[in-house]
Amino acid sequence: DSATGRLLPASFHCEVPQDRLAQAQATAAILGDEIYKRFPWAHYDCDGSTAFALPTTTDPLQALLNRTWIPTLSVTGAEGFPEMKNAGNVLRPYTAFKLSLRLPPLVEAATAVQELKALLEDNAPYQARVTFEGLSQATGWNAPATTPWFESALNAASQSHFGAPCGYIGQGGTIPLMNMLSKGFPKAQMMVCGVLGPKSNAHGPNEFLHVPYAKRLTAAVAEVIARCP
Repeated sequence: DSATGRLLPASFHCEVPQDRLAQAQATAAILGDEIYKRFPWAHYDCDGSTAFALPTTTDPLQALLNRTWIPTLSVTGAEGFPEMKNAGNVLRPYTAFKLSLRLPPLVEAATAVQELKALLEDNAPYQARVTFEGLSQATGWNAPATTPWFESALNAASQSHFGAPCGYIGQGGTIPLMNMLSKGFPKAQMMVCGVLGPKSNAHGPNEFLHVPYAKRLTAAVAEVIARCP
């Protein structure tokens, strides 16, 4: 949908589980507008004195759901276009795009890739020749429900070291190992956490680690392990 950015194929969407929705509502209540305000939104000038880019939503709950449970299509690369200095009114021999389709955790990636292939190749405008090649795929992971002892341990550790109840946040980036672990150990409780956040600059030359936060997180993990029955 060009007006909203929503992906139209229903098969790329799924219903948000009620437990995940409740967790997102609780986390949104804790963080409020910090969910999106902490990000370094681009300004139109270097000193930041003018207007800046806006998030797609300022509703904290919707912002949390968007990053995990709403599918997103991104164009991450393109070929076949000349540089602007060499561009002219000529026909290009080909145009290629690299696409990244982020899916909700409950949508099977292999099925979605085949459906995307059919959408792009079938009934191409003006009988244009369109080909699609799936390079890689991975289905997301929906964590198992927390047991009473685990939820109690998480909240106690969070209160001890952060002064607030535990908040759950989904991450829109697949870790294939988590699905493998869940299948191999279906009754295991998974605590997936880390130190990434706005301005962390992960994998960049100026990667940043907030050491005080890392210390508190390490202590919180240790406390949860200590409370394991």
